[in-house]
Amino acid sequence: MFLKENCRIVVITNVCSHYRRNFFEKLDKAYDVDFLFFNDNLDVYWEDKSKLTTGSFKKTYLRGFYITKRIKILPFLSYKIIKGKYKVIIQGISGRFALLVSFVTAKLFKIPFILWTGLWSHPDTFFHRVSFIFTKLIYKHSNAILVYGEHVKRYLVSLGMNENKIFIATQALDNSLFDKPVSEADKRSLKNSLGLSNKRIILYTGRLEIHKGVYFLLDAVSSLKDKTSCLIFIGTGSEYQRLKKVVDKRKLSNVFFLGHIKNEMLYRYYAVADIFVLPSITTRTFKEPWGMVINEAMNQGCPVVATECVGAAAGGLIKESVNGLIVPEKDPKALEKAISTLLENEGLRKQMGINSKAMIQNWTDDLRLKGFVGAIDYALKDKDKLNECRYN
Repeated sequence: MFLKENCRIVVITNVCSHYRRNFFEKLDKAYDVDFLFFNDNLDVYWEDKSKLTTGSFKKTYLRGFYITKRIKILPFLSYKIIKGKYKVIIQGISGRFALLVSFVTAKLFKIPFILWTGLWSHPDTFFHRVSFIFTKLIYKHSNAILVYGEHVKRYLVSLGMNENKIFIATQALDNSLFDKPVSEADKRSLKNSLGLSNKRIILYTGRLEIHKGVYFLLDAVSSLKDKTSCLIFIGTGSEYQRLKKVVDKRKLSNVFFLGHIKNEMLYRYYAVADIFVLPSITTRTFKEPWGMVINEAMNQGCPVVATECVGAAAGGLIKESVNGLIVPEKDPKALEKAISTLLENEGLRKQMGINSKAMIQNWTDDLRLKGFVGAIDYALKDKDKLNECRYN
């Protein structure tokens, strides 16, 4: 029999984003979990206009101070772990100080440690080359590892890690937030309000940053022969003003910037999109861990075009020629060809959209929970502890 009160677990990660709230609530119902968040809205990836969410689970935002833009010192983290008398520690890969402290504390006090990671390529800066030695030690000596998808598992196995201790924690979200019905009348109304009633829409949502490949997408759309289509950028970022200047300089009348749209309203824009594109590229500091916007778009039946360095493509959510097309990164000609193929073939485009909507219904937080349960069971090799914490 599963006794929740006997299995105290702590999850240490950066923030509670909108796409993790539902999962954290499910995890809390399965185990007695404390969530410790160490960032407010200061992560590099975070959209500063998106509010952090709350949920029905025990959570604490840890106090601390920054010694650099990326390193936050958390004086009481180790104390909170020890005081909590946890049976398992689950730590996200982000947070340089938090990761080191929680790992060392786990080893000193013999608490099973589970690493949760989406990295499938180590950043190539001086700091990261030096820190890679320690990162590999954490990989090796974690009792179990939770990963976003098969692509991360393949990467870790290539580093020599034991694949038996690696568990897929499917990168999912609460589909009910994005699969809300949108009537044809509502679609027409939205397109009319945007002045795009007779246009086919190519949609990008996310941060406007170089590593998102937005300039390659702009080049691709600039080359389209189809003049009945347009590109919509939703989101903000450091490249926002520069992108707008490029569009103005090239006199691209079919490119539009809508800025920030609230998460709870995004489903309406996915509903009017004919194609969704995520053209991310690999840089020295970034390789797209997943791309949750793809999950979002698939809920409204969008066919997807993505580059091969997008985690959702490498991790199996996008199936080539089934619900989308996967192209080489940094290749605007390949992007243009994929987009043109879908624009020119309405039957293919609609069938891929139908497939997207059907596939995402089975890509859920329940699957992610199974991965967590498997990792926790594996980490608790002591049979008595395992019996106390087993979740059925």
